[in-house]
Amino acid sequence: QVQLVESGGGLVQAGGSLRLSCAASGRTFSSYAMGWFRQAPGKEREFVAAIRWSGGSTVYDYSVKGRFTISRDNAKNTVYLQMNSLKPEDTAVYYCAAASRAIIVVATTLYDYWGQGTQVTVSS
Repeated sequence: QVQLVESGGGLVQAGGSLRLSCAASGRTFSSYAMGWFRQAPGKEREFVAAIRWSGGSTVYDYSVKGRFTISRDNAKNTVYLQMNSLKPEDTAVYYCAAASRAIIVVATTLYDYWGQGTQVTVSS
């Protein structure tokens, strides 16, 4: 079992930055691929970014590539999402998730554990 707790969300103006953190506890964090997803009101949960267990490989959705950066610190059992140049369309609840897989995965159905989410609101 893995428990995930997100933090760092909030209200920011367009063009601003936020850094989300996801603290993991439970089973060996370093053996899990980690991902960030988001869900806006009335929309499906969508993939944002993912990172391999070793941190050596990352994948981003085209809508955030070049603006967001996912990273992890296995010594601290934490994964981060640095979000720069935020846009109003980035407004959503952001979730981190863990997948017991050696490769990066982007489908929500392939993730085993989820956090409770943190709200990010970007004003225009």
